[in-house]
Amino acid sequence: MHSRNEQRPVIVIGGGGHAKVLVSTLRAMGRTVIAAFDDDPSRHGNELLGVEIVGSISEAELRYPGIDAVIGIGAPHVRRMLAERLPFNWITVVHPHAYVDPTVVLHDGVVVMAGAVVQPETVLGQHCIINTSASVDHDGHIGEYVNISPGVHLSGNVTVGDAATIGIGASVLQGITIGANTVVGGGAAVIRDLPSDVVAVGCPAKVIRTIEARAA
Repeated sequence: MHSRNEQRPVIVIGGGGHAKVLVSTLRAMGRTVIAAFDDDPSRHGNELLGVEIVGSISEAELRYPGIDAVIGIGAPHVRRMLAERLPFNWITVVHPHAYVDPTVVLHDGVVVMAGAVVQPETVLGQHCIINTSASVDHDGHIGEYVNISPGVHLSGNVTVGDAATIGIGASVLQGITIGANTVVGGGAAVIRDLPSDVVAVGCPAKVIRTIEARAA
């Protein structure tokens, strides 16, 4: 895991709502956010809680190689692409009003928002998001680039595959495995294992379609 110096400035990659919450979270941690970057030109010059979106992501590469940074974009495949390409020191972000048990393994780029709870012996893969007031109970294994949305509740021994998305307010029973790239709809109740590359919705959650594999 990369070293982190809490006196170093931070940049945020992204200029939308998730990035705004990240700015707030970083400030709550005592970090100084000096700039944000987004590839949407219509956002350039706008501010996230007073932090200017100063230009494109490629500009950030040129201006701040090696700086502490965090990705403020929710889409798992976009986070993966950026994390693999950009030359930054990806920091772990945990809001001071979240509870993360000391035994939890936090990989680079993980974000845990306010009100979240992560219980013992859980592993959070790199660049995954545990969003506002979500909970992951004991012995969870959350893969890389996963997006756990606000208000999600995962019981103990749940495994979520890389780049999956669990929609707002969904619940997952004990011991369930959710495959890579799968999307669970908001408010769903997952009571059986789900394969990779599907969309599942409802109570109980049922697969409604498959997701075509993305080009590498």
